[in-house]
Amino acid sequence: MRRGWKMALSGGLRCCRRVLSWVPVLVIVLVVLWSYYAYVFELCLVTVLSPAEKVIYLILYHAIFVFFTWTYWKSIFTLPQQPNQKFHLSYTDKERYENEERPEVQKQMLVDMAKKLPVYTRTGSGAVRFCDRCNLIKPDRCHHCSVCAMCVLKMDHHCPWVNNCIGFSNYKFFLQFLAYSVLYCLYIATTVFSYFIKYWRGELPSVRSKFHVLFLLFVACMFFVSLVILFGYHCWLVSRNKTTL
Repeated sequence: MRRGWKMALSGGLRCCRRVLSWVPVLVIVLVVLWSYYAYVFELCLVTVLSPAEKVIYLILYHAIFVFFTWTYWKSIFTLPQQPNQKFHLSYTDKERYENEERPEVQKQMLVDMAKKLPVYTRTGSGAVRFCDRCNLIKPDRCHHCSVCAMCVLKMDHHCPWVNNCIGFSNYKFFLQFLAYSVLYCLYIATTVFSYFIKYWRGELPSVRSKFHVLFLLFVACMFFVSLVILFGYHCWLVSRNKTTL
């Protein structure tokens, strides 16, 4: 009875953790949806008076917005790639490894198994990198993610803002997402700035759009600064063939 209660509690906590892990993604989605409304409706359709300027702004904005949302979607829903089956211990090897009580013998068993695999990286002590939770010999740059509960190929980090592990399968999409995020913020900031000045000087009537335009510039600049630093850091990592880990 007590064991069943503990299992139910553990399952409930895991469920709550999964739900809460989507909160950062929801925050980003809500900010993006508000920015879309503020830019398209409050700026372009209400504040901007020139029809030609409206058309140009809207076309360029939606072109960037499509790439921005597509790469964000791919960063979230591209599943992390795990090592293939040849890195997993067979049932027989697993039984032998678990039944062996001598650590030095276990270490030698892993060394013998790794000879057949394209594995070169070792631990600080010279041992073969082994994941006892996934029961596999880790390929180079493979790490176990405690959040995703799996080993991820070329794991860079677990990003709460996409609720996903960034690694071999989706690092390209994540880097593109950062690039389009920087471009998205920069485009909004540069096109909104002149109207921000007009509202600030009182050259435009103080209507509901004023709040959206003023806050839109502030948010775009704030995100631009943080994103350009993050994007620059990842570009530096790529140029050095490194990962965050």
